[in-house]
Amino acid sequence: MKYAVYTLGCKVNQYETQAIEAMLRERGFEHTSSGADVVIVNTCAVTAESGRKSRQAIRRLQADNPGALTAVCGCFSQLEPEEVASLGADILFGSGDKHAFVDAIVKALPEQRVDDPFKRRVFEPLPAGAVSGRTRAMLKIEDGCDNFCTYCVIPYTRGRVRSLSLADCAEAARDLAVEGFREIVVTGIEIASYGKDLPGKPGLADAIEAIAQAAPGVRIRLGSLEPTVVTEAFCQRLAALGNVCPHFHLSLQSGCDDTLKRMNRKYDTAGFYGVCEQLRRYFPRCGLTADLICGFPGESEGNFAQTLAFIERCGFLFVHAFPYSVRPGTKAADMPGQLPKSEKEARVRRAGEVIARMRRDYLQSWVGKTVSVLFENGHMGHSGQYCPVKVDDIVERGCIRDVLVTGTDGESLFGTLTDS
Repeated sequence: MKYAVYTLGCKVNQYETQAIEAMLRERGFEHTSSGADVVIVNTCAVTAESGRKSRQAIRRLQADNPGALTAVCGCFSQLEPEEVASLGADILFGSGDKHAFVDAIVKALPEQRVDDPFKRRVFEPLPAGAVSGRTRAMLKIEDGCDNFCTYCVIPYTRGRVRSLSLADCAEAARDLAVEGFREIVVTGIEIASYGKDLPGKPGLADAIEAIAQAAPGVRIRLGSLEPTVVTEAFCQRLAALGNVCPHFHLSLQSGCDDTLKRMNRKYDTAGFYGVCEQLRRYFPRCGLTADLICGFPGESEGNFAQTLAFIERCGFLFVHAFPYSVRPGTKAADMPGQLPKSEKEARVRRAGEVIARMRRDYLQSWVGKTVSVLFENGHMGHSGQYCPVKVDDIVERGCIRDVLVTGTDGESLFGTLTDS
C-alpha cells in the first residue's frame, strides 16, 4: 500500500505527521508522490486561511490520486468535521488518537471519530523522530492549552494541557541520540505549561534538563515559548546545560499593552522586554524570534505604531507577522473595531519592512565572528541561533562545523570553515 501525505500548520502537526508515517511504515506502507492508495491530510485551524488551505489540500490530493482512500485529521477536522466529511473524507479524525487513526487507515475502513478535546486527560505518546533525510528530530512533550487567548481556537481543538512524563522525555531523547540525530526540537502546543498536569508538577526547565542530560552530544532547540515561563532561574538552569541552542521563539502577538489586554495575554511589553534582556544576559548574542498579529480588533493606528517601535527595540532575528483572522467562536470575533482586510494586509507589509531591517542588522552583527553550524545539505545549514549559513565547501549532512562568517545578503550568512 502506498500513501501520500500533506501537513499544514505548526511543528506539532509536523511532529504528528512524521509519527503517523513512522507507524505506517512499520505496517509495510510506502510513501509516494503519485498513484497513492491512501491520501492523508493533517489539517490546521489556527486562522481562517489555514482552514481554506486545508480544504484546498484535501481536494488537490484527491484529484491527484483518483480512487484513493481519503484520511483527514488535525485541528480543522476537529473544529469543522461536517465540512470535512462533505469533502469526501473516508476516515475523519480530529486532533487526537493518532494510533487509532493509523489503525483505521491500515484496515481501510471508513470511520469518523471526533471526540470532545476537553475530556482528554492523558498525553498520547507518539514515535519521536523526523521525516526521512532530516538532521534534526522533533520531540513532542506537551499537548493542549489552558490560556484561552481571545483570538485563538486551539484550546477548543486540542483540549487542556497534557504532558509526557520526565522519564519518557529522557528515554525519547536518548533514543533519538542513538539514531544519530544531532539536534532535537522540543515542541508542543504550549510547552511553557509543561508538567502542570503531572504528579509533583515538574516545569519546562525540568523537562529540558532531562532531555539535555539524556542526549549530551545533541543540540536542544526549544519550540515556541510563552514569555511568562522565562525567569532568571529558568535561564540559569538552561544555560548551565551547555547544549541548549541560543535561539528562543517568543509568542509576542502585539507590542501594545492595550492590545495585549484585549488579546487576554498574560504579560505586558515591559515584562516581555525584560525577558529578551534576560535571555541575552545568559545566552549572549542569542537569536530571538517571535509571532505578531497585525490588525487585531480595535487596534488603532497609534497602537500599531507602538507595536512597530517595540519590535524594533527588541531587535529580533525574525518575526512572523500575519493579519488577524476572524475565528468564529472566539471572543475576538465579536469584538468591535474589526479592521478591513486591506488595512490588515497593509500593516503586515509595514511590519515586514521593520522585520527585514532588524534581520539585516542582526545578521550583519555576525560578520567577522564564528558560529557553530549543523549542515543539512552540502553547502548550507543553521547556526545555533537559527541563522541560515552557507559555505563553498561540501559538508556531509548532519555534521556540526565551525564557520567564520565573512558576509551576509540580509537573509543568510556566508562564511568559511575554520575547523578540520
